[in-house]
Amino acid sequence: MPVVVGHLAKVQTGLDFVNTLDLWPVTHDHLDSPIAALDWLVAHDLMHLESRTRLLAQYAGSPAIGAEMLNRLRRVRRAMRGVIEASAAHRAPEPADLDEINRALRTHYIYELVPAPDGVSLDHRHQGDPVDGAIARLSESIARELIQGDTSRLRICENPQCRWVFKDTSRTGRRKWCSMRSCGNRAKVARHRARLKALE
Repeated sequence: MPVVVGHLAKVQTGLDFVNTLDLWPVTHDHLDSPIAALDWLVAHDLMHLESRTRLLAQYAGSPAIGAEMLNRLRRVRRAMRGVIEASAAHRAPEPADLDEINRALRTHYIYELVPAPDGVSLDHRHQGDPVDGAIARLSESIARELIQGDTSRLRICENPQCRWVFKDTSRTGRRKWCSMRSCGNRAKVARHRARLKALE
């Protein structure tokens, strides 16, 4: 089942991955089990369903292997957050974060042309562990954005409890909140209350 490379390289998937650790209103890890992690990868077209089924059978026989997979995902996620936060703050990232992402990028791909409705498309096959392949593609999407994209549009939500990462696609490029409906609205309400209190 081929997956189009261009679709997987979108930065939004990488940002969504970083945001699987929700910090607000209470800390919640969406990758809280091997099953949840594999389901997330399948839902984001980073792994085939057949690979998920095979890996879950393997993890059932050896829970330690599933726990190590989860640790690998979380280490890369933490490193990606660190590099994005450094970029958004216009400072150099931590060497340990770069090392973790570089390790993830070393997974081997075989690129190949495959038939497409309008001719051909470029696809890939990974060699080895499909989770490593998924991690490499997530890391690649962030790496390409940091090198080739408009890093001035990478943001960290200014709600100190939220800290979601996002790409500002607004016309003005001045967005501060992950969403005006949630964090932006709460900030507006807090400013309004502060003004009312100052008038008392």
